[in-house]
Amino acid sequence: METKKISFVATPIGNLGDISIRAVETLKLADVILCEDTRVTKKLLHHFEVETPTKSYHQHSSEKKILEILTLLDEGKHIVLVTDAGTPGISDPGNVLVERIVAHDNTIVIEPIPGPSAVISALSVCGFATDSFLFLGFPPHKKKRKQFFEKVEDASYTTVFYESPYRITKALTALAEITSNTRKLCVCREITKKFEQTYRGTAKELLDMNIPEKGEFVVVCEGKK
Repeated sequence: METKKISFVATPIGNLGDISIRAVETLKLADVILCEDTRVTKKLLHHFEVETPTKSYHQHSSEKKILEILTLLDEGKHIVLVTDAGTPGISDPGNVLVERIVAHDNTIVIEPIPGPSAVISALSVCGFATDSFLFLGFPPHKKKRKQFFEKVEDASYTTVFYESPYRITKALTALAEITSNTRKLCVCREITKKFEQTYRGTAKELLDMNIPEKGEFVVVCEGKK
């Protein structure tokens, strides 16, 4: 009996050299690759000479798309899921797909192919305790944004979140207003990319550094003492 399987493959968050041999092999052997954005993923596939066909799957995918994926799995197709960068299912609709697959047929193998993750990369160099940490994804744009940063301020353990270049200054300003002058942060910009930079200090000190509002950001805040 043929195994029904979907593989969640982590892809580089910047440096293409970070992809694993196992990830490339899985991409090549799969029957179809589900992509957040097929245009982005095809650049990666071209670089590694992967010719596997692609289909889109993202947070706005319809019920029809999910049913199509379930049908492919029922047919014994080996599916791979990737996000534009990093590990699928982390701040990504992959977790919704897992829930649907398990409810549909819990014999389907859901296989993680580990690799790059901006969250883990930032935590590994932050210098704060990481035996316990809280990951909050992206802050809300408007509603509940204040409550988001209050949650960061109240956390007794290391807290990490993503932020866009358009709102990084606002995020640091919000933290400067509610955290103590001794609360340390680590801001990682463009992890693994050419202009990668890591900044350390209090929120107020970071604001004085005039951090470029370009690229992808991961913010790590030490726990409240």
